Amino acid sequence: MKRTEPKSFAQIFDEGMERAGVTDTLARHRACYIWPEIVGPGVNRYTFQRYVTPDGVMHVHITSSALKQELSFHRTRLVEQINRAVGSQAINDIEFH
Repeated sequence: MKRTEPKSFAQIFDEGMERAGVTDTLARHRACYIWPEIVGPGVNRYTFQRYVTPDGVMHVHITSSALKQELSFHRTRLVEQINRAVGSQAINDIEFH
């Protein structure tokens, strides 16, 4: 029997997700989860729903129209920050509602 190097749980988990073909779905869920960390608690207070469609568009529902307009100006920067935090190109665009 061949000996292998020990692996961490995170490595085993990532390999299992990759074999199952759900790494993209997991990355999209992570993007929704880290939204409060990216925008901070002040902006997150006005966010009441967020989800990512299979084509990589994140939909964020905001209660303040002024904040919605301000965030739309920073759309590309937010996409870059989310993708960097997730570790993959999970998000292509963000739509604010």
